[in-house]
Amino acid sequence: MKSIVLKMTFFFCAISVYAHDGGHGQSELWLIDNKPVVAEFLKYQEGKIFLLDKHSEVLSYNLSQLSPKHQALILKRQKSIVRVNEAINHTKGVSFWKTTFPYAIGLGALLVLVSLLLFIKKNKRLHLAYGIAGLCLVIITACGKNDEATPNQSTVPANDVSFLTSLFGKFSNVSTESDSEWFYIAGNGLPEHNMMVGITNWQQQVAINQDFTGSNRWQIPIQPVVASTPQPMANEFFRNAIAISVNGVPLYHPMTNAGVDAFASGQLDQWGGHCGRADDYHYHLPPTHLESTIGSNMPVAYALDGFPIYGQTTETLDENLGRYNSEGGYQYHTTTTYPYFMANLVGQVNLTQTQDGQNTVYEIIPQPTTQGARPSTDPLSGNLEITNFSSTGTNAYELTYRLNNETYRINYSWNASNVYTYIFTKPDGTSTTETYQR
Repeated sequence: MKSIVLKMTFFFCAISVYAHDGGHGQSELWLIDNKPVVAEFLKYQEGKIFLLDKHSEVLSYNLSQLSPKHQALILKRQKSIVRVNEAINHTKGVSFWKTTFPYAIGLGALLVLVSLLLFIKKNKRLHLAYGIAGLCLVIITACGKNDEATPNQSTVPANDVSFLTSLFGKFSNVSTESDSEWFYIAGNGLPEHNMMVGITNWQQQVAINQDFTGSNRWQIPIQPVVASTPQPMANEFFRNAIAISVNGVPLYHPMTNAGVDAFASGQLDQWGGHCGRADDYHYHLPPTHLESTIGSNMPVAYALDGFPIYGQTTETLDENLGRYNSEGGYQYHTTTTYPYFMANLVGQVNLTQTQDGQNTVYEIIPQPTTQGARPSTDPLSGNLEITNFSSTGTNAYELTYRLNNETYRINYSWNASNVYTYIFTKPDGTSTTETYQR
C-alpha cells in the first residue's frame, strides 16, 4: 500500500510541477506545408511540433514546415511555457494564477509530504486525505491558467476594411459600408466595361439595372472562418451567386442552373459574363480583366465566405483551388480549366435548402435578389453570335446579333419610373415594341 501511494505521488507531482503544452481538447488551425491542418497542440520539442488530430493520432512536423506566422506563435508559446516552468514571477500585468503559482505548488507539495509522513508513521488512511488535497491543488494550479497563453487559431486574419473600401471604391457605381461583422457592397449590378459581345449561345436576355441597395445589398464577413470540412461545389450553388466582384457584379458558379459549363457552351461574353432570366448581368468566370483597373496581384472578387479570389498564380494550389498566404490568410485563385475557381467552399457560410424534385438544393445566404422587368425568354437556335453592344444614351443600349447570317437589333431603355421599353428590329427593317413596368 505504501509503495503504491509513493508511486502515485511521484507521478502526479512530476506531471504538475511542469506546466504542460496542450492536451485540453482545443483544436486549432495550422498552416503546414501550405496546407491546413486542424489539430490540438501538444508540445514543441527540439525543433519539432507535436499535434493531436481528431482521430487521436499524434502528428509531428519540423517547425520549418509551418507558416512563418505559426512558427512565431509556437516560439512565443514555448517561451511562455518555459517561464512558467522556471517559476518566473512577473511583477506587472500578471494574472492571479501566475503570481500565486509557486506558493500553491509549494503548499500542495507540503500537504502531500505531511500526508505521507503521517501515513507511514501511524498507518491510518485518514491521513491520506491531506495528500489527496495536496495533489488536487498542485494539478489545478499547473493546469489552471496556462491555457490563457493559448490563443484560438480556428480563424484566419480578418479582412482589412480600409483595403476593401479602397478596392471596391475604384468603381464609381459601387458604394460600401461596414459594421463590426459585415462589409456591405451596394450598386446597380452593371459593369463599367462593355458586355455581351462574343456570346454564341443566347437566351435573348439583355442587361438592365438591379437594385442592390439597402437591405438587398451584398455582404461578406469581415472575419472569415475556415470550415472544419470544405463544402464541395461540384453539384451545388448553381442558382445564385457564390461571390461578389470588386466592381459590384455578382460572380456565379461556372455551371449554369441547368448544370452546363457556361464558358464551354458558348454562353459567356468576352468578359466572362452574361444575363440571367431577370436580365441581370453576372459573371461565371472570375473577372481577371479588372486587374487593368485595380492592379495585378489584387483580388478581383470576394467569395461570400469572405475569402478573396485572385487571378492565376504559379504557386501550388490545394484541392479547393486556393492556398494559404504568408500572413496565414486563405485565398482562392483562377485556373484555365474547369472548374476555373473555387472547387470547394473553404469558409463557413449560412445555407438555405430547397427541394428540386428529389434533389436538395443548397444556396448561400444572405444575398440579394434580382428583379426582372419582363418575362424570361427562350434560347435562339441556329448559327448565332452577338457582334456588338453599345450605350446609346442614359440607361439606353443597343445590342446587335447575327443569326444564320442575318443581322438583328434590340434597342432598349428605362426611365426613372422603372418603365422598360424594348424595340426588336428584324433583318428586313420591321420592328416590334414591348413596354413593361417594373
